[in-house]
Amino acid sequence: MSDWQNRFSLQGRKALVTGASKGIGAEICAVFADAGADVVAVARDATGLAAVAEVVRAKGRKCLTIEAEMGTPDGPVRAGEQALAEWGTIDILVNSAGMARVAPAVDFTTEWWDEMMAVNLRAPFLMARTLAPAMIAQRWGKVIMISSQTGVIALDDHAAYASSKGGLNALTKSLCAEWARHNVQVNAICPTVVMTPMGQKVWGPPEKGDPFRAATPARRFAEPVEVADAALYLASPASAMVNGALLMVEGGFTSV
Repeated sequence: MSDWQNRFSLQGRKALVTGASKGIGAEICAVFADAGADVVAVARDATGLAAVAEVVRAKGRKCLTIEAEMGTPDGPVRAGEQALAEWGTIDILVNSAGMARVAPAVDFTTEWWDEMMAVNLRAPFLMARTLAPAMIAQRWGKVIMISSQTGVIALDDHAAYASSKGGLNALTKSLCAEWARHNVQVNAICPTVVMTPMGQKVWGPPEKGDPFRAATPARRFAEPVEVADAALYLASPASAMVNGALLMVEGGFTSV
């Protein structure tokens, strides 16, 4: 294997991916397996997890599936503890699980707000807190948050979602400040709309999606593999000096 391939290889690493049963999370599992990682796939959809496990194992890698609800206080902790108990350590964590509910702020209920914060912000913190001690002990680790461009810029009807992702970006930088000295890199990816089932639900109608595409310099939305490839870079040795970054994968939307 050439030097550049070694720098981007995940050979021998163990990665845990939340939200792994579909969309971005499922694509990250496949890309990481291609790069040599064994994968712990965490989600609440047993059928989707089984399909992801089949993909990972077809690439010659191990796959452990864990059913967990990220919106509960104990779901992320129990999933992380089970992964550690079965595999000893997790080298790479990708917090990909997330939810979106779009509505004007004056119509947004307290229950919706709490649900959004639990899944999009509390769960990544709990999962990182659970897995980080083993990373720190071995002096090697990667934590990757799947955030959003709405954590950086404002959009109508996204007050709660943007707040959860802005908080996730702040968490990324705070954990970087604490863990970089232990050779644990913590970074976030901030995509534009990604053509997952969740993205299609919100932005699929032409009257909703077309103006957004027109406002994006690239004139299109992202595909899941484009986010997964960014995650591969952040998970690999090639990004060892990248820490606390918000990697924009948004076709230039936040630049204009």
